[in-house]
Amino acid sequence: MSVLSNIYKNIKKNYVFLISLILSICVVVTGIILPNEFRNISNSIFKIIINNFSFVYIIAMLLLVLFALFLVFSKYGNIRLGKDDDRPEFSNLSWFSMLFGAGMGIGLVFFGAIEPMKHFIAPIGASSGSNEAVKFAMQQSFIHWGLHPWAAYSIMGLALAYFQFRKGAPGLISSIFLPILGEKGVKGPIGKTIDILAVFTTVTGIATSLGMGTMQIAGGLEYVFNIENTIKVQIIIIAIATVLYILSSTSGLDKGIKILSNINLSLAGFILIGAILIGPKLAMLNNFQNGMFAYVTEFVSQSLYMDSSKEWIGQWRVFYWALWIAWIPFVGIFIARISKGRTIREFIIGVTLVPALACIIWFTVFGTLGINLGADFATTATKVTEVALFEVFSKYPFGQILSIIAMVLLCTFFISSADSATYVLGMFTSDGDLNPSGTKKIVWGVVQATLAIALLLSGGLETLQTVSIVSAFPFTIIVLLSMVSIIKALREEVKENKLKSKKEVSEKSKVKKLKNAIQNYMM
Repeated sequence: MSVLSNIYKNIKKNYVFLISLILSICVVVTGIILPNEFRNISNSIFKIIINNFSFVYIIAMLLLVLFALFLVFSKYGNIRLGKDDDRPEFSNLSWFSMLFGAGMGIGLVFFGAIEPMKHFIAPIGASSGSNEAVKFAMQQSFIHWGLHPWAAYSIMGLALAYFQFRKGAPGLISSIFLPILGEKGVKGPIGKTIDILAVFTTVTGIATSLGMGTMQIAGGLEYVFNIENTIKVQIIIIAIATVLYILSSTSGLDKGIKILSNINLSLAGFILIGAILIGPKLAMLNNFQNGMFAYVTEFVSQSLYMDSSKEWIGQWRVFYWALWIAWIPFVGIFIARISKGRTIREFIIGVTLVPALACIIWFTVFGTLGINLGADFATTATKVTEVALFEVFSKYPFGQILSIIAMVLLCTFFISSADSATYVLGMFTSDGDLNPSGTKKIVWGVVQATLAIALLLSGGLETLQTVSIVSAFPFTIIVLLSMVSIIKALREEVKENKLKSKKEVSEKSKVKKLKNAIQNYMM
């Protein structure tokens, strides 16, 4: 009986870890053994969501942007994410590099050239290849990669950092809901369900990104070095990367992840400057100016845009919003972990404006490189998504060198994103422990890799996009409720501080009166 009792206690203690792991393994096994059935089931759920619930993603992302804006200008902006005397652990440069690598990573290289080109040849309300199509291409890329995703990350990161470092709660998504559920509710079935959803959403979101990175690395190897792009090559790439990111993740946050993030920033900066030097600089400047004007002036209308046919909205807007929501738990907890000691205002401005501007510049530069080659080229280059960037580079001086650097950057982004994710998943399944065991990191590292393989076997990019949208839907509700919880907590803190201040003033007044009375008596 004592053995059974110990087993039961161990299962109860690791409830989130075990259920999340079993759920993830079931998806992996289904994707590998029954790829066609897996794809069909995913597509069926995807169609239901797109046809009936696209508006949920649209409204949720706009609300997150508005809420972030409100907090920056609110009275809560000076509240510190930690104790009042805490200060930032990392320099601004290291902080931005880790934000940049964890928050976007592979997606920048994967979509940087191809997305603007696809919008350029198939714009809404404009002729293909026209000047209006160029503006549309820039505007849509800015919408998808600008303030929306980073505002979403900032709200979740803010909530996690606030409750973890200021209130002493565990580093779990469920901790955010202490003001709503109470301690008993957070530790009960509802809280555990929230944490399980966070883990599963993170695993699928990261696997989607890793799958895209693998496809592009394999495509680059074929395009540049004539190594045939097969599923075997893709599996080998994932296997090598898995070993590397597990080694990095077990070396700790200050070593592996920080070093990789700085390498990412250096390589990304190098390839960006290189692209600017070889590209049409005046066209880049014009596209940035026109795209930003359209982005700013039509920000609200584009944020609420719904395509009546559902095709474009599902392929682009909802896919991106779902992908960012799928990354929210992972990026949120990660940026919370590296942001202790910063004020709410400093945190939101840093997490939203700087990375968003970097992404906008990135898409301006690489989008212009592709668009500048004309609509006919863009039509041909975008037929095979994973080689589009290398097609673009091949038309410019030093293109092969930039292609090789891009593949290296993909690898380092791949490793750093998966590295950060294994750390975060280890935290989520260790009751918020800031230093999760190496064993759990290894387990989640393997699960991520095998799920990426399963998704590639089940249909490549289309399945990757479908699964990300499906898996993110339940977590969208959690994200919306998190705003209610954080504002409730901040109001309570301000109220408590006011009462504390009044009490201190009252006590000081009493002491002053007593001193005056004693002085009068002595006289």
